[in-house]
Amino acid sequence: MLPRVYPILDIATLRRLEADPFQAAEALLEGGARILQLRHKEFWSREMFHLAHRLATRCREAGSRFVINDRADCAALTGSGLHLGQEDLTPEDARIVVGPLPVVGFSTHSAEQMQAAAGEPVDYVAFGPVFPTASKEQPSPTVGLEQLRAVREITSRPLVAIGGITRENAALCWAAGADSVAVIADLHPVPWSAAAMRQRMTEWRRLGEQFDQGLNL
Repeated sequence: MLPRVYPILDIATLRRLEADPFQAAEALLEGGARILQLRHKEFWSREMFHLAHRLATRCREAGSRFVINDRADCAALTGSGLHLGQEDLTPEDARIVVGPLPVVGFSTHSAEQMQAAAGEPVDYVAFGPVFPTASKEQPSPTVGLEQLRAVREITSRPLVAIGGITRENAALCWAAGADSVAVIADLHPVPWSAAAMRQRMTEWRRLGEQFDQGLNL
């Protein structure tokens, strides 16, 4: 269900880089992204909702999944998937909003949370932060690769490693049992341009393909 690389389109990061979110999404899709998550932790204005609707439409045209972080209402209105954190709606309540069909993911940060997620109506689970991350103002404690290996034994669902994932450490996460890695910061070349971001996504896609072919071993 999940590709090796799970790009996160983080609005705060794009704002710091003075990058246009739709151009960034287009670059990721052209680079081979097969799933794309929109992450916006601030107020959802009408403009942000319209962006989400445009992105959902573009992802469908490209044959890629589109997922909205946190907001079950916006996911339902745009026909998108949904990713939930520990402080969002429970997956059970979110299913009332989005229905049974859209993909729903759920973040966990400990073995206990992963065990508790076993009975939740979600399609994949995320675990981390595996490495230190600057994408959250108050991140959960770093879990490391050993805990990632341990929770792989707990769940049979697709597992996404989150937190501080780069091209240098992604293969360690895949080798530890992660089906996919979520990426924010390492998607963005500096200085930023759509062409450079497209090339970076291409590098990420090829990295996943090489791992699957055993070329990193």
